[in-house]
Amino acid sequence: MKQAKTRAPRGTVRRVLKYIKPYSWLVALSIALSAMTVALSLYVPVLLGRAIDCIVGPGQVRLNEIMRLLVRVGAVVGAGALTQWAASAINNRISFQVVKDVRNEAFHRLQHLPLSYLDAHPAGDIVSRIISDVDQFSDGLLMGFTQLFTGVVTIFGTLIFMLTIRPAIALLVVVVTPLSIVVSRFIATHSYTYFQAQSAARGKETAYINEMLGELKTVKAFGREKRACEDFERLDEKLKDSSLKAIFYSSLANPCTRFVNSVVYALVALAGALSCISTAGSAAAFSVGSLSALLSYANQYTKPFNEISGVVTELQNALACASRVFELIGEPCETPDSPDARALSGAKGEVELKDVAFSYTPERPLIDNLNLCVKPGQRVAIVGPTGCGKTTLINLLMRFYDVNRGAIRLEGTDIRSITRKSLRQSYGMVLQETWLRRGTIRENLTLGRPQATQEEIEEACRLAHAHNFIMRLPQGYDTAIGEDGGQLSQGQKQLLCIARVMLSRPPMLILDEATSSIDTRTEMRVQQAFDLLMEGRTSFVVAHRLSTIREADIILVMRDGHIVEQGTHASLLKQNGFYSQLYNSQFAP
Repeated sequence: MKQAKTRAPRGTVRRVLKYIKPYSWLVALSIALSAMTVALSLYVPVLLGRAIDCIVGPGQVRLNEIMRLLVRVGAVVGAGALTQWAASAINNRISFQVVKDVRNEAFHRLQHLPLSYLDAHPAGDIVSRIISDVDQFSDGLLMGFTQLFTGVVTIFGTLIFMLTIRPAIALLVVVVTPLSIVVSRFIATHSYTYFQAQSAARGKETAYINEMLGELKTVKAFGREKRACEDFERLDEKLKDSSLKAIFYSSLANPCTRFVNSVVYALVALAGALSCISTAGSAAAFSVGSLSALLSYANQYTKPFNEISGVVTELQNALACASRVFELIGEPCETPDSPDARALSGAKGEVELKDVAFSYTPERPLIDNLNLCVKPGQRVAIVGPTGCGKTTLINLLMRFYDVNRGAIRLEGTDIRSITRKSLRQSYGMVLQETWLRRGTIRENLTLGRPQATQEEIEEACRLAHAHNFIMRLPQGYDTAIGEDGGQLSQGQKQLLCIARVMLSRPPMLILDEATSSIDTRTEMRVQQAFDLLMEGRTSFVVAHRLSTIREADIILVMRDGHIVEQGTHASLLKQNGFYSQLYNSQFAP
């Protein structure tokens, strides 16, 4: 694999530090407690060394002094355990607070991203970034706080203690130490690339699982189970390969640094033993107790290098995951409302499209030089073959996308000079794809009008012919439904979406195949309700079944992004043009 990046970019580290900054006082407290923990743990070898020196020979054991020293050891160990617990509790708080902030910002950014980003990225990959990658980041951050501070303080603390006991041996340790640093650096620079590849592969696999789970009925209907499994196995193989490489390099850290540290320990033991022998009987004798303390410090000095090498490797994984999350957070939001944008109120429904041009990608033009003038209260039907731009026109009216050229005016004002929120609140929208959130029937119905009374809710549901089936549910309007409607049929879900719009009673309507999942008898009744709802309201109706739009005031016939015909149903049939062909193709024998 080509290694484009071998270490975490500085920008990622700076952003992590930015999220930690609000909790800097907790970080300072954690460092202070870690220093106290290390100081107490380093004091224990001194006490034990003194206790060893109290054992001079047979019959020359100062038990009283040994017992006093052991009591002090117990007190120091207990105090060290308490400060370590407090530091761990603070580290947990910092880590999970930072992770909460990152995840909240990622989700908030998701609400303001343009639809072009969401259309271009698999939903599963976005979910993986906000959930899995943030979890991995959390684990690495927690390990960093828990072990990194303590390890660094331990290294400097033990070095100071060793210098006070035997400076020459302490300098020997310092000379050999860079070997551990070189090994750790080599491993860290290689592991980041593979951890980054692992995160990307995990995101693709999550996206594929999400896609297959949502369309499992279709997969089974076409007998694609085997092909789906094969595709998943390929994705899983890529994840396995990147994971094995990441784990291979990260697993080298501990044994390599342990080997270097064992060499350091052996050198300290050898140099200390020779020092004991050479100074025996002299005034500057190096005692066995001092050697015991020095060996303990040598062990404590080298141990953090094992831990830090593991922490650095885990941090590489955490930063690789964090960079994917920050990439999402760093995506530009949709074009903000202009500073002088006004909130729309009391819309009458006068809509004008002037020389509108739009394409999702520059190389594939879709809508060009589109002109339309809709008077308040008119019912506008939009028909045409698949891909002609019907749904795109709806996206432009709602300003989910901005036009590339030309202008769309509402009440004589360019919609780019109107706040998006007020613009979209002026439309009631029922799509072919239903969306219901997890919650009760009542909560789903009142999404657009939370203050609606029970009587108003029931009236809207009766108009949509949803009241009867709702009352047959276990708790009626308080029945809880699962994600995307749970066990409700597609038709029932669509009736609830229709009732939701009828309850909000917006000044303008957009109906995109709103009755496509409803049986013919119910559709006729709902159509009557829509007729009442659309009375006096400007309405845009996208329809494939042309029988549902015979009463429209204007029928726009679209083809290849252009309006090729417009008029009433009767006048278009008389023209014997493209609309007549579409209509006859549905009803002619």
